[in-house]
Amino acid sequence: MIIWGAFIFLVLIFLALDLGVFNKKDHVIKSKEASIWTSIWFTVAMSFSVVIYWLFSNGIIDNPTNLAPGDAVLKYITGYLIELSLSIDNVFVIAVIFSAFGIPPIYQHRVLFWGILGAIVFRAFMILFGVALVNEFEWIIYAFGAFLLYTAFKMLKTGNSDFNPNESFVFKQIKKIYPITTVIRGHNFFIKKMGLTVATPLFVALVVIEITDVMFALDSIPAILAITADPFIVFSSNILAILGLRSMYFLVSRMLTKFRFIHYSLVVILAFVGFKMIFSHYIHIREWISLSVIVVSLLSGVIASLLIPQKEEEVTEDI
Repeated sequence: MIIWGAFIFLVLIFLALDLGVFNKKDHVIKSKEASIWTSIWFTVAMSFSVVIYWLFSNGIIDNPTNLAPGDAVLKYITGYLIELSLSIDNVFVIAVIFSAFGIPPIYQHRVLFWGILGAIVFRAFMILFGVALVNEFEWIIYAFGAFLLYTAFKMLKTGNSDFNPNESFVFKQIKKIYPITTVIRGHNFFIKKMGLTVATPLFVALVVIEITDVMFALDSIPAILAITADPFIVFSSNILAILGLRSMYFLVSRMLTKFRFIHYSLVVILAFVGFKMIFSHYIHIREWISLSVIVVSLLSGVIASLLIPQKEEEVTEDI
């Protein structure tokens, strides 16, 4: 429990430095700043693999799945890359939400900060619950695998282009529960209007982002559970990937139209992980193979997007 407490304390320090020091004043995050912070978060996450090796090689942390230190590191890195790659779809949805509610770029980081904080809490419960299910009921891994295959098929058929936050169930329920204004006054989530406390578009965007993140976690957490059922590896890899989501959003959201084939990379990753879960009791796939599939899938999507020219009708649609 000391290790868990130390890790959570470290995450809280990162969050406090983020909002209280480096982003104390609202400002538009440019691509250069976003790329620097994305590199920093990636370096922090990769460096944590050294901590994972140290913990497992010295028996400092519980090891319910009897992992060797090297295997623990591979599983951690694979889980981190799975979460990071699946976050690309999350970035697309966040961009749509900010656009739909007219959130100015200068306030987007603050909304994402509180969104990430809520996501950490929700995912902690979901991870602990998911790990407990996998450890208690072995058959649940087949259900998770089938769900990931269904998600991959649905993603392949529909994509994200039909997502409209203004028509979402969450937005309609917020309107019923709390008065909403279209006025944005600074970075405030609530303002006084005609004697009433009303929610601003920033609060509405925050709630919608929180709920959609929970929905995305239903995909990403089972995907990581296909790699390992060790609770600390699942939790640390997931949370460190989430911490880097804000900077990745400001970096990747401006390039989504360029990387139009990355969506198919995510379909391949989800399908691969789904099949791995379903056949986990019959076929043992080495971690370096899983890691290679993820990296090759992502690189293939990026390279295809850069090399294959857009059709004229696609260019017209983007304009």
